[in-house]
Amino acid sequence: MSDHTFENPLRDYLVGQTRRQFFASAGVSAGSIALSGLLGQSSKAAAGESKNYGSEVHPSIPGLPHFPAKAKRIIYLHWNGAPSQLDTWDYKPDLHKHFGIDLPESVRNGQRLTTMTSGQAKFPVAPSKFKFSQMGKSGTWVSELLPHIGTQVDKIALMRTVFTNAINHDPACTFVMTGSEIPGKASLGSWLAYGLGSQCEDLPAFVVLTPTWSSKANAQALFTRMWSAGYLPGKFTGVALRGQGDPVLYIQNPDGVARDDRRRMLDALNKINQANYERFSDPDTLTRIAQYEMAFRMQASVPDLTDFSKESKETLDLYGPEVTKPGTYAASCLLARRLAERNVRAIQILHRGWDQHNNLPSEIGLQCKDVDQPTAALLKDLERRGLLEDTLVVCGGEFGRTVYSQGALTKDNYGRDHHPKNFCMWMAGAGIKGGTVYGETDDFSYNIAKNPVNLNALNATVLQQMGIDHRRFVFPFQGLDQRLTGVEPSEVIKGILA
Repeated sequence: MSDHTFENPLRDYLVGQTRRQFFASAGVSAGSIALSGLLGQSSKAAAGESKNYGSEVHPSIPGLPHFPAKAKRIIYLHWNGAPSQLDTWDYKPDLHKHFGIDLPESVRNGQRLTTMTSGQAKFPVAPSKFKFSQMGKSGTWVSELLPHIGTQVDKIALMRTVFTNAINHDPACTFVMTGSEIPGKASLGSWLAYGLGSQCEDLPAFVVLTPTWSSKANAQALFTRMWSAGYLPGKFTGVALRGQGDPVLYIQNPDGVARDDRRRMLDALNKINQANYERFSDPDTLTRIAQYEMAFRMQASVPDLTDFSKESKETLDLYGPEVTKPGTYAASCLLARRLAERNVRAIQILHRGWDQHNNLPSEIGLQCKDVDQPTAALLKDLERRGLLEDTLVVCGGEFGRTVYSQGALTKDNYGRDHHPKNFCMWMAGAGIKGGTVYGETDDFSYNIAKNPVNLNALNATVLQQMGIDHRRFVFPFQGLDQRLTGVEPSEVIKGILA
């Protein structure tokens, strides 16, 4: 196996398996990408400190990209817990006429409810208490909760009619990130790292950030499956950087261990692992070698990446007062820009705390304060550095919220339950038609009236902008050509493309 190509990975893997290994594995992996030149670059790594972001740790797989890409990289802003579309982007000015009145059955139409509200005697309509205004040349309606992002609407394509199959957080988040509610699939970032490779020598192709949040409500758990490689080779799993302390545990060598000593230790260990791979053909061995090499490089690159001291005061002020506090959403957005500059392929920020079943007005206010200025700053910063034209920015949650109140309703306080039938997401940069509003919902933001957007169609559009035909981007596993967009037909959302 060499030069990143293989004739028959399944045969090669089977040949190297003992009978015991075969039955213990309960199925056969489709193989792995080769060592990708990492060992051949050991002499470069020994020097350790130089950065050449044009050279490739591993190239794209043969045949990719399928066509010229609009985007070289993606920054995915996932607001975990499901932001209320009614209080942020989906303006319904006439809802105040229905305040406190039961949602008509003709609107709800027997749709399933969660157990948190299915037992309610009434489903009183809760109009948003927040004011909306038209912003930008496009005149897009935006809530007063998002004044900074509102200034950027002419860069944004807003989709009001995204929908999902899942009604609970875990399967819904898994669906958003992997294209399936079933755990074990590969995440979007892993697909991109696997297919398109990396142009950054000393940072992973896929980096994940999990910032702090201000809402006092219980936050949904984050599962590593949201950035897992699933059935793809393990080295394409996202690397999560910590917000507090060392970004990566044990990034520093112990006292008394010099960098040259670490290099010699790794060279010896790599020889042992390579011999083990040649004997057993276990793809995880290649992953282990690749990850050890990347960890060595990150010892030099990560401290520089996370050092904001060379950023101008103007830039820091752009992101807001929280930017210098490690682990905040603002710091994560600035870090995302720095990762984009270093040609990291996929960057994912997962901001928790958006699950507002009660006390929504106060809780969503805290959450929006976390994300509003830094998100707008990220778009501005990318644009002024010439990065927005080839960086795709995606933002949204896993589903929407109900128009009716969960629990007691007053004019100043209400809660909203899960609502998978429609919610809002947006994209910007990299060939996206800014100032676009795509899709319409009914008067209650409860059903889609025009241009529905399935999540797999959204992922198909992401792949399109990255130069990939989603129908041809497959990985054989368990007898099926697996795709990020699943086996059912999905179409690119042409209405949001420039």
